[in-house]
Amino acid sequence: MARTYTKLIYHIVFSTKGRIPLIAPEIRDRLFEYLGGVIRGEKGSLLEIGGMPDHVHILARFGPAIAVSEMLKRIKGSSSHWLSQETGTWFAWQSGYGAFSVSESQVAAVRKYIQQQEEHHKQISFQDELLALLRKHRVEFDESDLFD
Repeated sequence: MARTYTKLIYHIVFSTKGRIPLIAPEIRDRLFEYLGGVIRGEKGSLLEIGGMPDHVHILARFGPAIAVSEMLKRIKGSSSHWLSQETGTWFAWQSGYGAFSVSESQVAAVRKYIQQQEEHHKQISFQDELLALLRKHRVEFDESDLFD
């Protein structure tokens, strides 16, 4: 082929360090805008974002020129620095993340899932949610090494 054609869509999930509920309602929308700006700055596009005080879900398209691990390094590094400055308090994300590929046919379902996080977490913890996602996507993992 003379050109490269891709459509790489990811559902990304990551938590605050220690799952401490540091994403306060008064900063959440600005944080989500900031995260979207980082993604756009790396030639990606944010399709949906949501979460809870202790974790974030992102549905996004990333360009083919950047690895998922590098994109997450930039998203988390930049936003933790920004959030620490904005709030005047220490902020950090957990070291790891979950990244799941999403087919175009499932984008609407994942978008709805992200939009309904508050309702969803009335019934299930973040830890159980992450375990369910890992199992659904058949990701091998060591449960003793999941949460820092």
